[in-house]
Amino acid sequence: MRDEDDFSQGKRGKYVRRYAQGANVVVLEPDVAKVFSSSRSVNVSLRKIIRQRTPSLTK
Repeated sequence: MRDEDDFSQGKRGKYVRRYAQGANVVVLEPDVAKVFSSSRSVNVSLRKIIRQRTPSLTK
């Protein structure tokens, strides 16, 4: 962690329920993260690729 990181107001376990429901965490390389700034943009793009490559999965 960096010296300027301040977690004094953080809440422990804030997102634990969401992760328990099946969230997957994927770390993007910096160059990819510049293009995909949100999880929504990543999901939209991946769904387009899935539809193009495997039409049987989208039925």
